[in-house]
Amino acid sequence: MRLTSKGRYAVRAMLDLTKYSNGNPVRLQEISTRQNISLHYLEQLFRKLRNGQAVKSVRGPGGGYVLARPMDQITVRDVLDCVGENINPAKDIVGSEAEKASTVEYILSKNYFQNLGTIMREYLTTTTLGDLQRKSNDINISEELEEKRAADQLAENARVQQSHSEMVNTNTSAESTERTSPFSSLIRSSIGEVNQ
Repeated sequence: MRLTSKGRYAVRAMLDLTKYSNGNPVRLQEISTRQNISLHYLEQLFRKLRNGQAVKSVRGPGGGYVLARPMDQITVRDVLDCVGENINPAKDIVGSEAEKASTVEYILSKNYFQNLGTIMREYLTTTTLGDLQRKSNDINISEELEEKRAADQLAENARVQQSHSEMVNTNTSAESTERTSPFSSLIRSSIGEVNQ
């Protein structure tokens, strides 16, 4: 039932291709650098994605990979199927041990996990690369807004700190003036007279 790194990397690489392609070929080296995925591993994944007709390769200078269909026609399930990812939660239940187990609990748990698998497949089938790309754009906008809020907060904190420092300096110099005014001149003048 576990999604392996093969499936996760394939989805990440396809999202990267979707984001940076704009109809132009994207080199695997660029995806490898941005996503921190081994180039050799990406080559294996993209061979499977090409065989599954999710991507097309473009040869020659400026070559690379492009999506084989529009981003709204490629589902996450398509990507996972291309690379041979099987996330059926009931797959481990089938087998010789399963054939022997005919208890009510076995049947209930088997049906439950088969239904879960159906729901997962439906969810993966209804989510396209286009859906995830639009979500990515929303996240980027949210991050930019959050960064602006943080910068505004830092500027406000600096302004408050500056204002506080100016107030403290004003109070300190006023206190110094108050402390030194009547007696300090007398003391300094008498000390000054003694030192001279």
